[in-house]
Amino acid sequence: MPVSRPVPPARPAPPPESAAEQTRIAEPPRVPEPPRVPEPPRVAAQPPAVERPPVVERPPVVEPPRVTASTLPPPRRPRSEPVAPDDEPTVQIEAVDPGESVEPPERPEERTGAETRKPPGRTDGLSRLALSKRRRKSRLAALGRTGVALASVLTLVGTGGIWGYMRSTEAGFSQIAALDTESTDIVDPVGQTGDETYLIVGTDTRAGASGSIGAGTVEDAEGARADTVILVNIPADRSRVVAVSFPRDLDVERPVCRGWDSVTGDYSTDIYPEAEGDKLNATYALGGPKCLVKVIQKMSGLKIGHFVGIDFAGFESMVDGIGGVEVCTTAPLIDGELGEILPRAGRQTLDGRKALDYVRARKVEAEGNGDYGRIARQQKFLSSLLRSALSNKVLLDPGKLNGFINAFTQATFVENVNTESLVKLGRSLQNVDAGAVTFLTVPTDGTNDWGNEIPRLDDIKAIFQAIIDDEPLPGEKRDEPEPSEAAAEATTAAPSGPAPVLPAQESVDTSYITLQVSNASGEAGLAARTAETLGAYGYSIYAVGNYSGTSAQTIVRFTPGQEAEAATVASMIPGAVLQKLSSSADRLGVVEVVLGSGFDGTIAEPQLPGTLLRPMPVEDAPADAIELPVDLAVTNAGDDSCS
Repeated sequence: MPVSRPVPPARPAPPPESAAEQTRIAEPPRVPEPPRVPEPPRVAAQPPAVERPPVVERPPVVEPPRVTASTLPPPRRPRSEPVAPDDEPTVQIEAVDPGESVEPPERPEERTGAETRKPPGRTDGLSRLALSKRRRKSRLAALGRTGVALASVLTLVGTGGIWGYMRSTEAGFSQIAALDTESTDIVDPVGQTGDETYLIVGTDTRAGASGSIGAGTVEDAEGARADTVILVNIPADRSRVVAVSFPRDLDVERPVCRGWDSVTGDYSTDIYPEAEGDKLNATYALGGPKCLVKVIQKMSGLKIGHFVGIDFAGFESMVDGIGGVEVCTTAPLIDGELGEILPRAGRQTLDGRKALDYVRARKVEAEGNGDYGRIARQQKFLSSLLRSALSNKVLLDPGKLNGFINAFTQATFVENVNTESLVKLGRSLQNVDAGAVTFLTVPTDGTNDWGNEIPRLDDIKAIFQAIIDDEPLPGEKRDEPEPSEAAAEATTAAPSGPAPVLPAQESVDTSYITLQVSNASGEAGLAARTAETLGAYGYSIYAVGNYSGTSAQTIVRFTPGQEAEAATVASMIPGAVLQKLSSSADRLGVVEVVLGSGFDGTIAEPQLPGTLLRPMPVEDAPADAIELPVDLAVTNAGDDSCS
């Protein structure tokens, strides 16, 4: 029989050995929470030897944000460089302090960069090779589609993949003063916003290397001539390229110009008065790039934003640098001065010297008018260069590419042209096909008693108005950009007939209205004077220039959504009429004031903001198509026929 034993009572837990031991046992749970124990309390908890003044209870030097940051394992490192007074605020600078870079959440870009350098599951060598091949094919195709009218610009803008090398040649560009981007001769500056326009000049200076390759001697002709003048326009949507050639003997009105030294590239203090009946190339010889830009800008109305000059020696070096260019001719090319250039007909590849003679020859009996025959050959040569860029693999041959770039930087003088702008332009043109590159020639009507080519001013005006308005050109083959959804909806919802009257609008504060003032009166300086008066009333003046035509009435032009602004402007100009543009017109929020011949200079004071203005008649802008001359000389870069 089992014996039951009594269960002894539970022993009470022994008391802790000491208060210190109790503290030691309770310490581990507090280890994960060091930020909750600020530094000053720990200092205060220690028995001080001497009673401290109350002011020491605050952290003596460290700012409160830095107290919590000091608990991080790595201590904050001092800055290596002083902060400039105009740098970002201190708080923003601390966010990227090198001392905090050890914390992964603060610098996610470092992890991203590491992952990019070593993608998981890939072999670095193979992926780089594949990407390199893909990029090279893309750049090569881009060059073949862009076609920016001149050999130098064409090839250079398509070389986006050699950024590093081109940056090293940046210092090789010779700079020259040429541009006048604030000229009142610019037509519709707002409409040209985003466009890129280059004036490209081939010079026949007799000095230096150019004289040694057959350009002549300084005794024959001092200075330099504008042997080739091409104006290249690329619209803001980059849907096409238009290059317009000007005959070197074109009869022009020379403006007031300063003298120019073609050897040093400097302008003198000599002032030459304006003159009529001057040749285009003589204008360049006298007043240099500045004078030439003024003449071309006045004749075209285009805003010239870039200038490129190339001499004979530079052209020859660039052609040799890419291994020559193929051309095609239906008959031998023999010049009365240069001799036999192409002894046979058919397709043949020209080196630099032959190519130079090919584009220079102007005494070819079979061509009749030497200047126009030469221009046609230049346009065909540039078109061939564009197409052959694919076959001769310029971009894939480092020797050819480097030679071309070196020749370009050493033999050109430019303004507002650099590596970055050319690369960006080349990338923006990657979807342009060669068929969308069109070469035109300024039409003339015989010669005058001085042998100058007489310009057909009305036809020239129509050509450049079509370029400014982005109208279709003869022989052009481009993909029209699809209209935006907003424009399509506005077109569908708009009523078929124009609204005869603009309802009463509340006047707007003039400081919120931006104006373009255009002169359609024929009175010189009227737009500038009126813009000054309107600016004094608080308007922001975006641009001052000439209108594309003439008008008897003063017109206030606006786009949908600008009704109140347009009414405010029209209420200040007696006799002004409102003209509503289409919903697809991109005017950047700018209202245009077109001053007609009936404008007498009267500008009334603006109404107080919020004042109800009277209803005003409004008309839609005329949609008349621009009539281009039927005999316009056109060359399309996509045409490779041998003719």
